Amino acid sequence: MSTVPVTVRLLDREFLVSCTEEERTGLAAAANLLDLKMRELRGATRTVGFDRIAVLAALSLTHELVQLRERHAERERELTHSLGLLRRKLEAALPDS
Repeated sequence: MSTVPVTVRLLDREFLVSCTEEERTGLAAAANLLDLKMRELRGATRTVGFDRIAVLAALSLTHELVQLRERHAERERELTHSLGLLRRKLEAALPDS
């Protein structure tokens, strides 16, 4: 798979990142989300250093990701449990063949 250079902008700074053509749209969406989070943090804090804002944004987004994964895992456990209960009810209701 060949890669293409893509320019992303974060807080008015440009970065050149290589990715495959298939990853381009996802990279653009990720860069846009990161830029929005960085701008939000820059406006809400007195922190002005680009590196510090980038770290705070990364931590914030990673925290959100961890929470989503935990909720997903919990829902998956609940669904597995419910499906098991349903399977046992169906097996009990159906005559042996």
